[in-house]
Amino acid sequence: MRKLGLIGGMSWLSTRTYYEHLNRLVQDRAGRQASASLLIESLDYTDLQRLQTEAEWNRAAATLADSARRLEEAGATALVIGSNAMHKVHAEVAAAVSVPVLHIAECVADRMAASGVRKAALIGTRNVMAETFYRQKLIARDVELLPPAMRFVETLDRIIYDELMLGKATRQAERELKTIMVELERAGAQAVGLGCTELEMVVDVDANVLPIFDCTRIHAECAAEWILAA
Repeated sequence: MRKLGLIGGMSWLSTRTYYEHLNRLVQDRAGRQASASLLIESLDYTDLQRLQTEAEWNRAAATLADSARRLEEAGATALVIGSNAMHKVHAEVAAAVSVPVLHIAECVADRMAASGVRKAALIGTRNVMAETFYRQKLIARDVELLPPAMRFVETLDRIIYDELMLGKATRQAERELKTIMVELERAGAQAVGLGCTELEMVVDVDANVLPIFDCTRIHAECAAEWILAA
């Protein structure tokens, strides 16, 4: 196996999800006794959440770039950023190392295009929905992304930051997410991308009004393919 480096801690629940996905995927392909060859650096999320100013994002980019360098020096042959939102600084992280940094939006764009999706919606935190780093990758694969539904932003930020990242999943949050899905279908979406790892806690991927693309799982599948490609 090739060794993968995971930059985690954003939140630790997200890191746990990546770890579980990667090991289950490797086990399914390499045998019941197999486990993924991983290096993990878990960062303190205290100073990496709800970033708004350019200075805050520059500091985050430097923090993740330093982490990437340490993982490469420790022997990682490719890297994964265990956070949808932090892919805003993917370019800065990738420039800091000589190994590939697998981009979550590229993995998702490839999967949507292969599945015949031509118009999708993306839900997640404010910056994931409003920034262009997902949109650009999807457009490059001829997948149109609906404009961000800003009327849902406050609801999603509250659910993600104040509930899910604290390990709290409520029936009320499940109902609110179902309402959002219905509205996105009415707006013309053929599928929805979960642009936040923790959303899987309140979204039933297999029983919804629209096909759900779990971006974290798709990212992990790309990473598992890398691990097992040797």
